Amino acid sequence: MVENGRQLATAPSSGGDSVARAPSSLASENVDCGAGRFRLSLSSFLDIRKGDITVWSVDGSTDAIVNAANERMLGGGGVDGAIHRAAGPELVAACRAVPEVRPGVRCPTGEARITPAFRLPVSYVIHTVGPIYDTDKQPEVSLRNAYRNSLRLAKENGIMYIAFPAISCGVYRYPYEAASKIAISAVKEFSDDFKEVHFVLFSDDTYNAWLDTARELLP
Repeated sequence: MVENGRQLATAPSSGGDSVARAPSSLASENVDCGAGRFRLSLSSFLDIRKGDITVWSVDGSTDAIVNAANERMLGGGGVDGAIHRAAGPELVAACRAVPEVRPGVRCPTGEARITPAFRLPVSYVIHTVGPIYDTDKQPEVSLRNAYRNSLRLAKENGIMYIAFPAISCGVYRYPYEAASKIAISAVKEFSDDFKEVHFVLFSDDTYNAWLDTARELLP
């Protein structure tokens, strides 16, 4: 996909508290600024907060949010529907333009695709598909791939700030504690590649699970 003369890459599926606050801005009071902040590396931070991911932003040019999409990439419930509503009809049109890899599938589980963000305050939306926990044969692998491929795609497109929801933790019923360990472990693999990685979480349960895991894995 090309936007303003710039090639937007896509990522294929692969095999497989607190410290001093660095500068960051948010687009709305709907994001709770009292969240936990952790150091990933000398130049990178992890930020965990409750809030509405559709209003999150940092600079509007090198920032992206991740959409927990379905394989059709045409919107759905939960965060997927919220992102599509906030981005406007241009987003679904851009998603329709993503080539199908097989009938009805634009982004297979574990892979990632990128589009402009349109009416959202960030520059890009990265769409990834997490596993349905009860039916996926290897849900751990699929969820890890969803995070890794999203991060890889963000890196390839020069994104410095990225925000994730809790992928697969809604109707796909992935256990929160296990999902948080996969998510934060994947982020650690890219600790030198971003200035800030955020998790913007909707519920108290996911927020608390992510905080507990960050305190365990990022001492």
